[in-house]
Amino acid sequence: MTDFEAIDALLARARQETPLPPAGERRPLREALNVSRAQLAQALGVGASTIGGWESGRDPSGEVREKYAYFLNAARTKSDTAAPADTEPAPDPAEEPAKADGPADPDDLDDIDDDLAVPQPCVLCGHPAHHQVEGFPQHLAPADCGPAQPVPAVEPTPEPEPEPEQKLAGRTDARPAPAPPDRPVRQAGRSVKVVPVGRRMQTADTPDLIASAVTAVLAETAGDAEAATAALVKRAIPDAMALLDQTRRGGRYDVIAHPWLPDVLRKQTAHGADRIWEARPKWSRPQLPAGVHEVTALDINGAYLSALKTHLPLGQLEHTTGDHHDRRRAGIHLITPPSWDHDQVLPNPIGNRDEPGPLWVTEPTLRLLLRISSPKYALCEPPVIHESWTSGATEGLLEKFRITLKDARDRAIADGDDVTLEYVKAMYSKFVSTMGESNYNRELYRTDWMHLIRSQAFANLWWKAHRAYDEGLMVVRAMGTDELHVTGEWRAVFPEGRSVAEVKVKDVYTVGTTTESEGAGNA
Repeated sequence: MTDFEAIDALLARARQETPLPPAGERRPLREALNVSRAQLAQALGVGASTIGGWESGRDPSGEVREKYAYFLNAARTKSDTAAPADTEPAPDPAEEPAKADGPADPDDLDDIDDDLAVPQPCVLCGHPAHHQVEGFPQHLAPADCGPAQPVPAVEPTPEPEPEPEQKLAGRTDARPAPAPPDRPVRQAGRSVKVVPVGRRMQTADTPDLIASAVTAVLAETAGDAEAATAALVKRAIPDAMALLDQTRRGGRYDVIAHPWLPDVLRKQTAHGADRIWEARPKWSRPQLPAGVHEVTALDINGAYLSALKTHLPLGQLEHTTGDHHDRRRAGIHLITPPSWDHDQVLPNPIGNRDEPGPLWVTEPTLRLLLRISSPKYALCEPPVIHESWTSGATEGLLEKFRITLKDARDRAIADGDDVTLEYVKAMYSKFVSTMGESNYNRELYRTDWMHLIRSQAFANLWWKAHRAYDEGLMVVRAMGTDELHVTGEWRAVFPEGRSVAEVKVKDVYTVGTTTESEGAGNA
């Protein structure tokens, strides 16, 4: 076979991927048919979060790509047949748009948590806002924020029907520019309906997935607590993902569940690790004062549960260089850490590291270093940032998920319900540990999130050590995410209990001798 024949044979075997509509059209096409992400995910054999990733810009491959393209093309054909793009359907008087509080982004209209019957001051600017996001009154667009105005005490009335010709045209980007306040926002040739104030479905009837699962499994095991606990722990990962999907309904942000990741976040060998340094502490005070000291080993409750509140990148990580930190973004950073001169009394914020030079750290570690190097603390020099992989971020992405788990944990402790307590603990710990390169969780592939949440737990422990030191306690040891050993009246610093805001005693022991030389080796 000649070279040209070989090339022809290669071209004949080559298979061109099925084209997909642009990312900005995928969600409107699905919603035009009133098909939910969960319904489409079930039909395609993927997770609902995967559909969200495709609608945010990630492209599927292989056979599922063909199925997804088939659905989108059929949805486009059906939508075009039902309502041509140049013809506006007659509005239903019962669904006439109400006046929104300023222009809204069409991608966010379904992400509003609730509508307010009576406007309340925006938490950002104090201006009256008709909507609340995750429980806080807010405007939906930054341009709406302005000087505070008197809040009207009456129910807002619907605006007149807008004229058909008043629609956006000639835009090719996925996100259209905001329309004037008295006109509907339109995208892809169709009107996006704004639900009038007071007509939104409330979430008070949201099912309690945790209690339902525990009740069902206890019934299946005839009330055998040990067997029920084992069964619930076994299903903790899929149940945690189902709970995440439930708590993300109405969320303000879309999340890419399976983004492309840079090489530094990939395992260097099959059984090795990636290049991210999580700053796990393993520190003991090198020298104790002379005398015998009573040490209390404190157990930090729900360390990983608390660490779910951290700045998480929403989309695919983007590369930047230079010594600059953007607090609106989060990710991983290559830094040269500062020297640490306080190892006699406090652990190093980057943990135990013997090798000098630059290393890849996470957002929580970098923010910790930047904070303690500020004039307020002045504990070290600022780190030097060489390059970063970041994306736009939010600290509240998993907040509803975290609060739901925390509330279930608190109820279980109050009721003496060890079955639910172990189930909840398995849900959040396995959720964190399997969102990276794991065969147990195919719904979410965010190795960057796994590192960030773990590092946040380590940073939280460091701050507790610093608080103990700042309040006059002697810090003796800090280990992992949840172990802090101190001497002194620790109850004046940390509340004792089993909630995530409290600590409990793990052990009490004595160290040291009456001579300074002998006491030095008993840390």
